[in-house]
Amino acid sequence: MTLHPQARAMPPAGPMSLDTLAASRAGYAANAAAEAGPGTEVAFVSDVDADGVRVRLYLPGERAVSPVAVYLHGGGWVQGDLDSHDGVCRYLAALSGAAVVAVDYRLAPEHPFPAAVEDVDRVVGWLHGPAALEYGLDPGRMAVVGDSAGGLLAAGAARRWRDHGKPFTSQVLVYPVIDPAARWPDLDSPGLRQPDMAFFWDAFAPEGIDRAHPDLALPAADHRGLPPTLVITAEYDILRAEGEAYARALAEVGVPAVAVRYQGQVHGFFRKLAVYDAARQAVAQVAATLRAELT
Repeated sequence: MTLHPQARAMPPAGPMSLDTLAASRAGYAANAAAEAGPGTEVAFVSDVDADGVRVRLYLPGERAVSPVAVYLHGGGWVQGDLDSHDGVCRYLAALSGAAVVAVDYRLAPEHPFPAAVEDVDRVVGWLHGPAALEYGLDPGRMAVVGDSAGGLLAAGAARRWRDHGKPFTSQVLVYPVIDPAARWPDLDSPGLRQPDMAFFWDAFAPEGIDRAHPDLALPAADHRGLPPTLVITAEYDILRAEGEAYARALAEVGVPAVAVRYQGQVHGFFRKLAVYDAARQAVAQVAATLRAELT
């Protein structure tokens, strides 16, 4: 279909560079509440120190012991935090019945790869420890969810923890970054653009970092034994092809994998619950997946 009217109404963001990064971060933070709308009520919300990494814990209050969804936010690895994705995490916890643990991982370029990866692993290790009992969490029913740049972190975490013998029960990747090969199409869209994606990669994995590392070049990694996977893509998104190709690659080695393309939508729609009608539908789909996989 053509670009959705709600997407056409969105002004394109300014170009990303080191010179504009501070202003972009400030705008990203300032617009988050209006884009998400009124926050959904959740029984318990608290910022917690997870072995040195700040996380925000959302407990829906449905169960004495809750399944867990680790949430890794997008923002090109250079922006975004617990507040920018608070609205979507609240809604996801309320609909899924799972505890959501949002991770405030370190950002590039101040902290390039592997800093964010280390933070994610530290939090997952914390969830496998005494914290689970303290907060009524069940690490045996744990999903990992990531949008955009957080999708790459989520998919990498799923592979690593499979190899550690403590696999996730499910993974959900929302318009994920998958491949550093820079084969992005030229789309007429107010969403993510080629120069911005190149800037994000250069900030996160600058010169001297081997982008063939399995935590960065996901297509080349071993997909066998990964958890059931939902991949959500947007029709007018330069990352659509790599996300859908990743879902196909998982399915080809026997991983239960489903890819769903949101027609007329652009990169970034998922967290903007007050802007895009499709956002609530997409979060509801993710929540239904988590309920099914974590029951």
